[in-house]
Amino acid sequence: MLYAAIRSGGTYLRRDLCNFNYSVPFSVCRQHKALQYHQFLDKSILRSLINKVVTYSSSTKSNKLIMPEEKKPQIVFVLGGPGAGKGTQCSKIVERYHFVHLSAGDLLREERAREGSEYGTLIEDYIRNGKIVPVEVTCSLLEKAMQNSGKNRFLIDGFPRNQDNLDGWTRQMADKVNFQFVLFFNCNEDTCVERCLARGQGGSGRSDDNLESLKKRIQTYNNDSLPIIKHYEQLGQVKQVDANPSAEEVFKKVEDIFSEAGF
Repeated sequence: MLYAAIRSGGTYLRRDLCNFNYSVPFSVCRQHKALQYHQFLDKSILRSLINKVVTYSSSTKSNKLIMPEEKKPQIVFVLGGPGAGKGTQCSKIVERYHFVHLSAGDLLREERAREGSEYGTLIEDYIRNGKIVPVEVTCSLLEKAMQNSGKNRFLIDGFPRNQDNLDGWTRQMADKVNFQFVLFFNCNEDTCVERCLARGQGGSGRSDDNLESLKKRIQTYNNDSLPIIKHYEQLGQVKQVDANPSAEEVFKKVEDIFSEAGF
C-alpha cells in the first residue's frame, strides 16, 4: 500500500499517509527504498513520511521496555527445610500484610490431583521420590496463579529449590516481577523431621510426610536448596529467621523484617 501510494505521485500521501498507523516499523533499507521515489514527492511530504516512520519505530521500541518496577508484582521467596514452618508463617504474613501465599508444592499437588492434567503422572513420580519437578512446569503454574489472583504481593513458598529452578525463573519470570528478598526459615534437621512426622500422623494427606520420603527431601534440600540460599546471601538479599522456637516467637521476628522492608 505504501509504495503504491508513493508511485502514484503522492496523491494519497497528502490526504492519508501522514496519519497512517504502520503495523511494523521501517528498517533502514526500507526507508532507503522510499527515498528512491523522491522524484514523485515534494520535500515536505517526504520529511513528514520519514518522521512518521522514525516516530513509530521509537514508540514501538519503547513499548517493549520492561514494566516500571512499581507496577510489577512484588515477590518474596520463602525458603527453608521441610518442616521449617514456612506454611504456618506464610499464613500469618498473609493475614498481617495482605500478601497472596503461593506454595510451589501446593500448586504442584493441586495440578497432580486435577482431573485431566497433562502433568499429573510426572508430578506424582517426582514428589513421591523426593525429586524436584521440572522448572518449566512450576514457573507456568506460579505465573498462572499470580495472574488469576488479581493481586500484587506474593509469597512464593518453597521456590526456587535448585539451580535449575533459579535459572528457569530468571529466564521466564525475572523481568516480570519486582523481587524483594528471600525469607529463610533456618531450622535444625531433628525439629523438621519431628514436625513433618507429626503432620503426617495428624492426617496431612501428603504422600511425602513419612520417614522414607523425608530422608530424600532433606538430602535434596541440603544438596540443592542450600546453595540457592547462599547465592542470595552473597547478593545481600536474604532475611534469615531462627525457625526452631514456637510459631508465635518466630512471627515476631518476621514482623520486624516486613516492617523494616516497608510493608
